[in-house]
Amino acid sequence: MRHVTLLLVLGFVLISPTSTPASDQPASGSQLDALRQARREAARRQRRMIFNNDGDDVIYTKKPPTAEALLALRTTPLVGSQVDSIFYSNSMCFGHALHQSRVMEPFLSTEYIFKDNGLPQLLQRGIDPIRVMVDFGRRHGMEVFWDLRMNDTHDAGLDGYGPYLVPKLKRDHPEYLVGTGQKPPKYGTWSSVNFAVPEVRDLAYRFVEEVCQKFDVDGVELDFFRHACFFKSVAEGGRASREELDMMTDLLRRIRQMTEREGLRRGRPILIAIRVPDSVEYCRGIGLDLEKWLAEGLTDLLIGTCYFQCNPWEYLVELGHRHGVPVYPCLSESRVLGETRFSRRSIESYRARAARAWAAGADGIYLFNYFDPRGAVWRELGDAVALQRLDKRYFVTVRNGDPERYLAGGRSHRHVPILTPADPWLVPTKEFREVELSVADDPAEATAAGLKPQATCHVRATRRNLEMTMNGQRLGQPTPQDDWLDFAVPPELLKKGNNRLAFRARPPEQAGAAADDWTLVWQSPSLPGPPWKKMGFVRDCVAEIRDGNLLLADRGTAPGSYAYFQHLGAVSPDDEVVVEVRLKLLSGWSSVLIENGVAGEEIMFHPDRVMLRHDGLSSPLQTTDAFHTYRIVIHQQDLKVYADGQLCLDGTRRFTHPAPNGRSGVAFGGANSPSVGEALWESVRIRNPAVSLLDVALSIRYGTGG
Repeated sequence: MRHVTLLLVLGFVLISPTSTPASDQPASGSQLDALRQARREAARRQRRMIFNNDGDDVIYTKKPPTAEALLALRTTPLVGSQVDSIFYSNSMCFGHALHQSRVMEPFLSTEYIFKDNGLPQLLQRGIDPIRVMVDFGRRHGMEVFWDLRMNDTHDAGLDGYGPYLVPKLKRDHPEYLVGTGQKPPKYGTWSSVNFAVPEVRDLAYRFVEEVCQKFDVDGVELDFFRHACFFKSVAEGGRASREELDMMTDLLRRIRQMTEREGLRRGRPILIAIRVPDSVEYCRGIGLDLEKWLAEGLTDLLIGTCYFQCNPWEYLVELGHRHGVPVYPCLSESRVLGETRFSRRSIESYRARAARAWAAGADGIYLFNYFDPRGAVWRELGDAVALQRLDKRYFVTVRNGDPERYLAGGRSHRHVPILTPADPWLVPTKEFREVELSVADDPAEATAAGLKPQATCHVRATRRNLEMTMNGQRLGQPTPQDDWLDFAVPPELLKKGNNRLAFRARPPEQAGAAADDWTLVWQSPSLPGPPWKKMGFVRDCVAEIRDGNLLLADRGTAPGSYAYFQHLGAVSPDDEVVVEVRLKLLSGWSSVLIENGVAGEEIMFHPDRVMLRHDGLSSPLQTTDAFHTYRIVIHQQDLKVYADGQLCLDGTRRFTHPAPNGRSGVAFGGANSPSVGEALWESVRIRNPAVSLLDVALSIRYGTGG
């Protein structure tokens, strides 16, 4: 690796990790000008791919306590790949370190799932993981950054590994946090530190300073997406104030000044990278004045997104390049639930995602939570030209995390479509519903080059009565496969860039479907599988088969303690929807939730009655003596509940309670915090005439890869 060396005329005094803000002023003059020029050159070096290693190779895998064994897990196999930079993230939970530190607390636990933690033995032998990575980078021409997770909250779990990860800092100073496990905030996570506290900001500074003084890293990454909660005021539902924005900006300035001071001392620059949400306004809402940081030159590399994406990649690329900062889209692992035939974690999907980023003008590709060093991604995604002729699979949505997780009103900043099995769309019967799908391939160019690209649009829906158009032209009859429909796409219809896909449902009688078909059926003794997904199950909750039926039990009273299975399916308020369940209540209460995007209600089964939670309508009924069949019927503002064929609740014109966030679907299960409840469930059936669009993927095949 080529390094820019500065010949220093003036000596520098090493500042201790406890330096005060007044000592952070950088040197001036020609030496500093030369350092900054060297930094600009280093920022523009080639980074085809950036490998983010979260440092867990130290703690989870049993291995000999040697540098070679540590490197063999995730690093040595990268030699010869397209990886030019390694970002080594070995800080945890704002206080723990996976290296030797006097400022942070080395994580030495060997309890529970950390029984194979190799850090104690490594440190005893004088082997520090950061130095191991830096030395490897020098030998193999790879750049190495140290990554600080600015507010990692993996310690927030009240059980499991959570309690083992809480650093002494948080135990000794609960006043530094935005909440407690018993009183969590509405947004973010209770174990987040509050950057409005001066001591917290000073600790963050000292964490970075110590690494820059001890290790010959090429740069540091400040990861503001692990996790994106920084101020108590925001966690409680507000937006960051001007004062809070300035607090974080001042921290960035201090870190920049320190890296310049340390860069002058050692004779070459230390770069700063940031990973942030891809929206200036969203960042401002949570306390990050991103545009100001870029304008002031406080960062050298801009990395964007993680759990959710707010904008097309062009937004982030334009933002960074406007300020002369290279941009690296972050391809995080997909966490979309309910996939069946096609996976967003496939190599074809990763190729499509990378190709989109390159087409938007990205300077390289950054991968997060992908730790197989032998994976094909490391040898394919960094070559934009070679990618053009490899098979791909594009999805409308790859990451569907909720921007509301960290910011009240966060969804208003999202400007990309969300369509996944967990986020279905209602398909109308009268007009077409459109969605844009961005494609980086150019089929016309490929055809001219003598290739024969083939394209298929795969559509997953609850019924088969779909019509589809692409860029205004209707596609032919699809080929069904399970719950998917495969539409052949003439390559000449596809274009590089945005393509308009449109869907319409034919009426059931026109499609040849029986009007009273059950749309979805779950029957014991199997556990509910996709498209059902678990909801709650934080602690003291049970889902198991007992005597051939499903036992769903909520036995805990902690926040978030409830046990449900949820099916998010598009429901039209104009349609009559029927949900039929067969259950026997054992204790407490259980319920069925039903929502149509406008209204929602919870039908509660108590030992002596059935009632509507929000409306209050109630009817006496013995629910614990045997299994009973309950049929729930909704239509517009009407809701009726039948027990064993007899009407017991007549909610005509009473189905009016607003559905949370416009949600639609059905859920069933036991109680919620702080109540408890247990029931045996035999079956759940849903009749919904609306067509739910669950997923859309576009495959492009050249026969040259995948």
